[in-house]
Amino acid sequence: MRELRVTPIKNGTVVDHIPAGMALKVLKILGIGDGVTSTVTVAMHVPSRAMGWKDILKVEDRELAAREIDKIALVAPTATVNVIRNYNVAEKRRVTLPDRALGILRCGNPNCISNAPREPVESEFIVRSKSPLRVFCRYCDRELEDIAAHIV
Repeated sequence: MRELRVTPIKNGTVVDHIPAGMALKVLKILGIGDGVTSTVTVAMHVPSRAMGWKDILKVEDRELAAREIDKIALVAPTATVNVIRNYNVAEKRRVTLPDRALGILRCGNPNCISNAPREPVESEFIVRSKSPLRVFCRYCDRELEDIAAHIV
């Protein structure tokens, strides 16, 4: 088997153990697109002893906010987030699925009060099952089907 070589980053974040095929959704969650100015490395379908296959994302010169990590947990609950400072892992943590997702998902029900522009209501979803992931709107009790598509 050939070895995968990716250059180390001096400062930034490595999101590892992303389920295979989900790295592009994580990129979207982080708002990484055409306007990015630092180096972003995406490795998809990488062999993993623990998972079989996984994706990896490296973002230079950026540390993720807690809210971004909560969003990642919704599409990649097995992910680990490593903060790199001066080429060393300064922090390493597993993402954890919250019991409630506040203000990070948009309800699929157009008539839900959380979608009404005149109502100052922040969306709130209750996680009723973590495996498989099932989330329900607190206000109208609608289950979100494609969770990744409803992340704000």
